[in-house]
Amino acid sequence: MLGTGQTNVLIKDVTEADFMAEVVDASLQVPVIVDFWAPWCGPCKTLGPALEAAVTAAGGKVRMVKVNVDENQQIAAQMRVQSIPTVYAFWQGQPVDGFQGAIPPSEIKKFVDKLAALAGDGGLAEALEAAEQMLAEGAAVDAAETFAAILGEEPDNAAAFGGLIRSHIAAGNLDQAEAFLAGVPASLATSAPVEAARAQLALARQAASAGPVTDLLATVLAEPDNHQARFDLALAMHAAGKVEAAVDELLELFRRDRDWNEGAARAQLFTIFDAMKPNDPIVLKGRRKLSSLMFA
Repeated sequence: MLGTGQTNVLIKDVTEADFMAEVVDASLQVPVIVDFWAPWCGPCKTLGPALEAAVTAAGGKVRMVKVNVDENQQIAAQMRVQSIPTVYAFWQGQPVDGFQGAIPPSEIKKFVDKLAALAGDGGLAEALEAAEQMLAEGAAVDAAETFAAILGEEPDNAAAFGGLIRSHIAAGNLDQAEAFLAGVPASLATSAPVEAARAQLALARQAASAGPVTDLLATVLAEPDNHQARFDLALAMHAAGKVEAAVDELLELFRRDRDWNEGAARAQLFTIFDAMKPNDPIVLKGRRKLSSLMFA
């Protein structure tokens, strides 16, 4: 995978010696545009830079090679280039599109976008899935590195931002997670993956100061109307991995006094729900119970 701005990688001059490697073989991984040109060709001087700009803007989803037909006449003959500029697009080792002559910028963009679409997202979806698997298996450092690499490819990938923050939380690097959260672009700040990471960070901060479950449970059993003790018990249970029990205690607190501490029980429930997958059975069951209590 490639990052934006790497024009030394995305755009190359090729010769007969490396045409097979840089075009045919390379197109098995990413679409490759071949620009046949010559220094004396007037339209080439306009088309070439416009193509380069469009390829660079595609951020690694397409590559481009430039072939000087004066210096590489055998390639030009094999590709049946009869006039220049001539442009071919290769994908999976075969030419799949092309055009002759200069075309307007709008048509260049359409050409490049169409080619980029052939390769999908450049493997980012697979990389995201792999990073999530690493995180699930406890390899937080490896997951963080993978999420960071994805962001190098696609800086506005909300899922990668969320994953990067969650990886640092899992590794116990809460301050680092906080720093990455603060660096999320404003356009992504309210996206679901980032909101989930923010909720997980809040819960991790709470866990650091959570009290002992046994002592708090004894207090609640002895003093059922001690709302602060029940709330603290829920925090301690969640910190201990007893998520469903924590949700049940918060629901009970909400049932007893929904307005206690400015609706702290409801707010904490939403924090827990936001930190989990929307289709998690605990979330689905908890939301249904909360809704029934709210509208009872």
